[in-house]
Amino acid sequence: MDASALSGSHDLAGLIDHTLLRADATAPEVRRLCEEALAHRFKAVCVNPVHVGLAAEILAGSAVAPCSVVGFPLGAVMPQDKAAEAAGAVARGAAEIDMVIALGALKAGDHAAVRDDIAAVRAACRGRLLKVIVETCLLDDAQKRLACSLAVEAGADFVKTSTGFSTGGATVADVALMRATVGDGIGVKASGGVRSLESARAMIAAGATRLGTSSGVALVTAGLAGDGY
Repeated sequence: MDASALSGSHDLAGLIDHTLLRADATAPEVRRLCEEALAHRFKAVCVNPVHVGLAAEILAGSAVAPCSVVGFPLGAVMPQDKAAEAAGAVARGAAEIDMVIALGALKAGDHAAVRDDIAAVRAACRGRLLKVIVETCLLDDAQKRLACSLAVEAGADFVKTSTGFSTGGATVADVALMRATVGDGIGVKASGGVRSLESARAMIAAGATRLGTSSGVALVTAGLAGDGY
């Protein structure tokens, strides 16, 4: 999506996954997150599996999607366990799943293991939207392209830059590389460090169609205050 096509803060809000993934997040904080998402019409609320049932309950009947992470934040989980985690999140109301790939297998050149890992989660959340986190800060460009290609082969709906819990977050260069790799067929989510309108604009111009951020309220409020999209 061209950043120039966004006409206001509502358009930006529709690209935001309002995110709370801290280990010490509390139920009252998740409730507030969901209420903010409803008020600002964000696209989704992204929380840890333990909170997805609460998020789904609060968001029921709205256009805001409850999203759960899987294999988060390391990806170093057996495929069947990731699949079970995804199935459990779906059973509790998750409409979207953000999974972390098997980074060690990718770096070792075991392409089949990476593809099968994603495919296992894909099968477990059939009918729900699947985003695949490739953790770009730990990969070189060739590995990033490979991870994106394997995600496409396994049936992902999105590729996503980062967990926000490793050594770096989204960069414009990585978003552009990922978009060039996957083409227009699936989404690209920029996540990790998207905290300003300038950064959001740059990510969208590079090809991002979702923004994972804990700063969504600040972004849309800045737009309403006159620094609009």
